[in-house]
Amino acid sequence: MIQNSYAGNRTKHEEVGLTDEQAVDMYRFMLRARRYDERCMLLQRAGKINFHVSGIGQEAAQVGAAFALDRERDYFLPYYRDYAFVLSVGMTVQDLMLSVFAKADDPTSGGRQMPGHFSHKKHRIVTGSSPVTTQVPHAVGFALASKMKNEGFVSFVTFGEGSSNQGDFHEGLNFAGVHKLPVIFMCENNQYAISIPVHKQLGGSVADRGKGYGIPGIRVDGNDPLEVYRVVKEARERAVRGEGATLIEAMMYRLSPHSTSDNDLAYRTKEEVEENRAKDGLPRYKQYLIDCGIWSEEQDEALSAELTAEIKAATEFGDNAPFPKPEDTLLHVYATQEQGE
Repeated sequence: MIQNSYAGNRTKHEEVGLTDEQAVDMYRFMLRARRYDERCMLLQRAGKINFHVSGIGQEAAQVGAAFALDRERDYFLPYYRDYAFVLSVGMTVQDLMLSVFAKADDPTSGGRQMPGHFSHKKHRIVTGSSPVTTQVPHAVGFALASKMKNEGFVSFVTFGEGSSNQGDFHEGLNFAGVHKLPVIFMCENNQYAISIPVHKQLGGSVADRGKGYGIPGIRVDGNDPLEVYRVVKEARERAVRGEGATLIEAMMYRLSPHSTSDNDLAYRTKEEVEENRAKDGLPRYKQYLIDCGIWSEEQDEALSAELTAEIKAATEFGDNAPFPKPEDTLLHVYATQEQGE
């Protein structure tokens, strides 16, 4: 059983190498992602946007991982619930709003891709594809490039536990294991692959699957951002030393429906959701910061007000931004003379 690692230890962030300011910044990103996610749920229900895939309940692991990576050098291949992660590595709420409103200035795809399919060249977020798990072999390819060119960066990829049953997962891990590539695989095990519970998907654990490919597998409390930070930091250090890949299984729970098109109560109960809501990493981490004396309810209220204003402004910006021109449909489909030179 995964235990609450905060108990009896109020300086855990210092022990893992984080300053008070960094520990508080982690919370800021977690709360920013939660507020953005909640706003998108409302926007979809109000008919302002067409679709949203929520990451509520998964922010702690995403932010913990982002802070453990080199956000100036590493390459990132997130999956579609990773709002907290992409915000932590440089994207803005305005960027994300341009995407959900499908506007021309959307940095991910110019308004052409589903929301949550992140891409940002400046922040080294690699374009995602709609079929699940395809980002895993892509991440392995980036790691191979890093090793071949001796560039020293690490690639980091996330996916759900359902993805660990796909061929892309096994092929990616095998190749990374054979060539000892600098890649970190992080499974965000939120207990459901759409409507299928984990006990109907996996006979064992995702972390144990690394053994078959010569890769260390680690299971960690995904509701504890500091534990995830520690594990990802150690995995990155291994990769930089030339010791190869690491497979991390972050245990968490998807508190929201699979998407705004999903009726999650058709396959799980309210009681189950509420039981897991009590383990939510966001309020738990907030309380940790308060117990450490580096955060307060007054500061929390001020932050909430600040984020409300930030998200309101980003929503209005995204809503009012121009749509792509019809003729832009053909952009990046056929090579032009300039592109072919």
